[in-house]
Amino acid sequence: MVVILAVDDDIHTLELISIYLSQSGYRVIKAVNGKDGLNMLEREQPDLAIIDVMMPVMDGLQLTKLVREQYNIPVLLLTAKGKLEDKEKGYIAGSDDYLVKPFEPKELLFRIRAILRRYDKTSDVNIRIGNMLINRKSFEVQIGDQVLVLPLKEFELLSKLASMPNQVFTRDQLIETVWGIDFEGDEQTLSVHIKRVRERLSKLETQIQIKTVRGVGYKLEEST
Repeated sequence: MVVILAVDDDIHTLELISIYLSQSGYRVIKAVNGKDGLNMLEREQPDLAIIDVMMPVMDGLQLTKLVREQYNIPVLLLTAKGKLEDKEKGYIAGSDDYLVKPFEPKELLFRIRAILRRYDKTSDVNIRIGNMLINRKSFEVQIGDQVLVLPLKEFELLSKLASMPNQVFTRDQLIETVWGIDFEGDEQTLSVHIKRVRERLSKLETQIQIKTVRGVGYKLEEST
């Protein structure tokens, strides 16, 4: 499951973010100022940080700079200021996107998904888990001495699951990544593709399995 760190001294905003993102399949960890946010980063391993600019103890720009220096995760800045010079400061500090308060929760969700997609595309060309090697450049899956060439959608699905082993991806996250946000089909399409990938893996000597997490989605893991 994707973990998001939300840092904001406004408790109401923090709760709004937590409730909405939790309902959308993310795990949210919260901090009320920049120093508290740094402490959370040391204990957890979030995939993205949502940081308010105006905070006591340590403001959002300072925190963003430290996140950029010490952690390789994207940052979405929140601010009550929408002037161009304020946005410029945010981007100079290292933010990936900028959202002005008050905001619609749906817009926050869209921006988070867009940022995570961009980071996923710039990840390593090769993914290795157990005896399976996925080459994103050649679109080949090598298991031991055997090379498996999958249809594009199946390859993208397997790559997404393998990019973060043991992490649960919701059905919506997988559909949006593989088929796009404008996909007009249903979850049955995803189920069919998962079944096909499972059947292909089962024919080869591998301990890699796609597990169903009932009511949530799927994860890829190496069985022992």
